[in-house]
Amino acid sequence: MFELIVAICLIALNGVFALSELAIVSARRARLRSMVENGRAGAASALALAEEPGRFLSTTQIGITLIGILAGAFSGAALGARLSEILEEHGVRQAVADPVGFGIVISIITYLSVVMGELVPKQLALRHAETIACVTAPSMRFLSRAALPVVWLLDTSTRAVFRLFGQHNAAANIVTDEEIRTIVAEAESAGVIETDERRMIAGVLRLGDRTVRGLLTPRTEVDRLDLDEDEADIRETLLTTQHSRLPVTSGDPDNVVGVVHVRDLLAALVAGQELDIRSRMRKAPIVPDTLDALEVMNVLRDADVPVAIVHDEYGHFEGIVTPADALGAIAGVFKSDVDVSGPDRVKRADGSWLLDGSMAFDEMAELLGLKKSENRHYETAAGFVIHAFERLPGVGEVVATDGWRFEIVDLDGLRVDKIMASREDVAAATAREGVHGA
Repeated sequence: MFELIVAICLIALNGVFALSELAIVSARRARLRSMVENGRAGAASALALAEEPGRFLSTTQIGITLIGILAGAFSGAALGARLSEILEEHGVRQAVADPVGFGIVISIITYLSVVMGELVPKQLALRHAETIACVTAPSMRFLSRAALPVVWLLDTSTRAVFRLFGQHNAAANIVTDEEIRTIVAEAESAGVIETDERRMIAGVLRLGDRTVRGLLTPRTEVDRLDLDEDEADIRETLLTTQHSRLPVTSGDPDNVVGVVHVRDLLAALVAGQELDIRSRMRKAPIVPDTLDALEVMNVLRDADVPVAIVHDEYGHFEGIVTPADALGAIAGVFKSDVDVSGPDRVKRADGSWLLDGSMAFDEMAELLGLKKSENRHYETAAGFVIHAFERLPGVGEVVATDGWRFEIVDLDGLRVDKIMASREDVAAATAREGVHGA
């Protein structure tokens, strides 16, 4: 009975090491840091072990290896011999009883070691990684200090092997945007977050990757007031514009001198006052078109008026950026802001997409599964197809890239207005059916 108790204790101890190892390795460091700030017992030790995985893994491996050796030797020598004696007492010959006894004992010990000493603890560690890490980390940290010479030897030997294969530094624990999107998608599937929440999180990630060029309202779509215009023309612009704030230029369209609130001018018109734009004009910040989208949000937050004037490197007026542009990038374009031409994407019955040329490229890339180049010089769907053509295309022209076929459906002057995107394999199958049908 004593031998059996010792074997069970060794298996349980092996389970503790396996539990601790996987719990600390799987624990999220951000969660551990939060636990440390909240004063959770053991969280600091767990975080310290997670920051030095080499020493911790050496400690657990020493324990697991010693337990395995002891369990094998003890179960084979003690329990195996005991079971052989029992078999002999029941009339089994010694030549048969010895191998059968040892075989049965080793099989049972191996089974219990795999199930109770490895699988069950590791499954438990995966389900409650941070909690278990906080419980087991103090004792594991004590053992790593107690066995410091052996731990140092194993850790140094491991690093030497890595250096031998050219791995000089441990890989950084970096979470990529794609991993975040995967986690969010899994949370949506599990019902933890709503679909709209997932879309907004994806929008925030896209916003962080954009420059001002991918966020602004281009100058061709910006209503403006010119100080050199006739008062009748200014009145007409004020009465017909749908925007609450308008940039003000002086002669040259690139010479933006400020921003005026339409409501202030309309109030003056209703009161019969003189239309004095200069006195009601406010200074707006000017930003380069290469500025990050998140940085321009900081500029707008500190500005007197929530409108930023965007210029390119040559000083040309490119457009404006407002907080509504950032909100649209995150939450989607509001119906009231949609142009009369319709939404920026429409899925057709055959699986193809009718896309607006002004659609942000990162949204189109996520929609169609396109690769996003880090060095691209375009921010819209129109810019993407022009880059693929390597020239300004005409209506009806087609280009194939990244497994998709893009057809220019409509042009607004020289601007690509509508694009038809369909998978190359689907388009080819449709063309073959058309030929056979003819």
